[in-house]
Amino acid sequence: MTEALSLKPELGSYGVWTMGPIRPEQAVEIERLGYGTVWVGGSPAADLAFVEPILEATSTLQVATGIVNIWSAQAQPVAESYHRIEEAHPGRFLLGVGAGHPEHTQQYRTPYQALVDYLDALDAAGVPTSRRVLAALGPKVLQLSAQRSAGAHPYLTTPEHTAHARELVGNTVLLAPEHKVVLTTDAAEARAVGRKAVGFYLGLSNYVNNWKRLGFTDADVREPGSDRLIDGVVAHGTADAVAARLGEHLGAGADHVAIQVLGGWDKLLPTLTELAGPLGLAT
Repeated sequence: MTEALSLKPELGSYGVWTMGPIRPEQAVEIERLGYGTVWVGGSPAADLAFVEPILEATSTLQVATGIVNIWSAQAQPVAESYHRIEEAHPGRFLLGVGAGHPEHTQQYRTPYQALVDYLDALDAAGVPTSRRVLAALGPKVLQLSAQRSAGAHPYLTTPEHTAHARELVGNTVLLAPEHKVVLTTDAAEARAVGRKAVGFYLGLSNYVNNWKRLGFTDADVREPGSDRLIDGVVAHGTADAVAARLGEHLGAGADHVAIQVLGGWDKLLPTLTELAGPLGLAT
């Protein structure tokens, strides 16, 4: 038990999730604000060339991929990239991998077995279990994440999902959900921004099925998404209210929450700055 616990990555209680790489100067400010990790989404290329500039500009910030898509980035070059980054910046890079969406990948076949095969290839290439996580929503992949990686990185979920996921994966592995935020007390404005971000996923079966498992109805998940659904996956309100919502994930069993700021890149640092105090981060 003690050995397994020691393998759980230390990412800090809160991190930042971005759709694509951030600039080094943004990383410096994120680190200064006290956020522990930057998750870079958008299915990055296998060379992971964006990672080193971020790590070189900072001293303690972790970088994670959220996620490398197993269909578009082959395991061998990803493993080579991992080793290159790890050699230069030991212990500061976490490899997140996942199977993506069946509706948007022509090759998408038997995703579970493809993910298992990908993990086998990472094993053969020497990528340690303790420095990789899986994108996971449903029970089967959540359990795989506990068996074959350091834990799970669920996307577009709720604290209720976090509680269920913790029950499935146990206490010895990482659970790091993503949650979207819009820092405004205008609920209509927040929901409009949220729908722009969430609308894409209303056409993806893995997310829709996951929401239904959480108790959302067919009406909730029908385009453009009900207020109940949008409010469930996009936190809004005052900084204190948003921080409280994010904290619900920690209360439900998450080790780390990856915060995705909506509304454009110009909102990123101002929002993170305003949230840092209510989140209890040291600046």
